[in-house]
Amino acid sequence: MKQVILMRHGKSSWDYEVSDKDRPLKERGINDAHLVAEKLSSKDFSVDFAYSSPANRALHTSMIFLRGIGFDLVRFQVTNELYDFSGNSVAAFVKGLSDTLDKVMIFGHNYAFTTLANTWGDTYIENLPTAGLVHIEFDVDEWSKITNGRTKQTVFPKHLRQ
Repeated sequence: MKQVILMRHGKSSWDYEVSDKDRPLKERGINDAHLVAEKLSSKDFSVDFAYSSPANRALHTSMIFLRGIGFDLVRFQVTNELYDFSGNSVAAFVKGLSDTLDKVMIFGHNYAFTTLANTWGDTYIENLPTAGLVHIEFDVDEWSKITNGRTKQTVFPKHLRQ
């Protein structure tokens, strides 16, 4: 069984004149990433490997989340294929993963993640919100064979805020 967890980067700031890749997180984006990590660290949550887009907002979200759950960053990698907005590059990346990995987490962007959550999962998501997470499992043993899976869990920051 293969499982992928897609987490969209936290809310980013448009207050600075920087390239898209360099846009930072807003304070709310930082807080939301902490909220989602706190929610999942209280469960028996683990992944074999984690990957992030090189964009500042995705990378910062990944560091907040992964540190928050006590993840060993030796099993973390930044990859350019995840700086994708259509979903095509992300899908190709996931389908090319090593079959020695069963459960991976990916930090990236919309519209790619909403598209993939709806393509791969069985629960319609109108829009994966910033710092939102969707966990999908597939009844296959090879990443290259993933198609229709089951949406196992969604975690959206707005449902966690008090």
